[in-house]
Amino acid sequence: MNRPVLLFATTNPHKAMEIQDILGTCFVVRTLLDYGLGGPEETGATLEENAEIKARYAYERTGLPSVGEDTGLFVRALNWAPGIYSARFSGGGDRDNREKLLYLMRGERDRYAEFRTVLALYDGRDVRVFRGVLSGRITTVERGEGGFGYDPLFVPEGYDRTLAEMSPQEKNAISHRRRALMSFLKWLVREI
Repeated sequence: MNRPVLLFATTNPHKAMEIQDILGTCFVVRTLLDYGLGGPEETGATLEENAEIKARYAYERTGLPSVGEDTGLFVRALNWAPGIYSARFSGGGDRDNREKLLYLMRGERDRYAEFRTVLALYDGRDVRVFRGVLSGRITTVERGEGGFGYDPLFVPEGYDRTLAEMSPQEKNAISHRRRALMSFLKWLVREI
């Protein structure tokens, strides 16, 4: 049986792997890289706008219904920064972003943060939006070798380990991305 293809408008192989792990055998996840495409410029002022920009970009270049995804880390003590600028917070890579976050959070008592994911599905006619949030706190030092991005600094609510200290299966069972994907799948089941 051929599984349907779901095009995610990302060039991030870590995200694609997480999405495929979460969706399991429901879909074959493809990315912009599979079509020889780079990503669009993220010029939106919100996660929703950036997700829609990505979905429209992918659809316009492939003609396939496409899902744009944008995720950000929102830290209360930093007025909800880095937010939509999470991936480019420091101007460097993941390690630089984590170092900047730890530097800005030094001595801060309020360590509450949220990972927020927004998915936008565009089929050439309509845009549908799905959200997922994971609450937690920022650590004072990096912990763990797994995951990517800010995972070594984020302990989900109700846990004592960072996302980077969890196995991929543990992380994917509770993540913000999973919550957004489950919302998408529930909608899809209702539509079919």
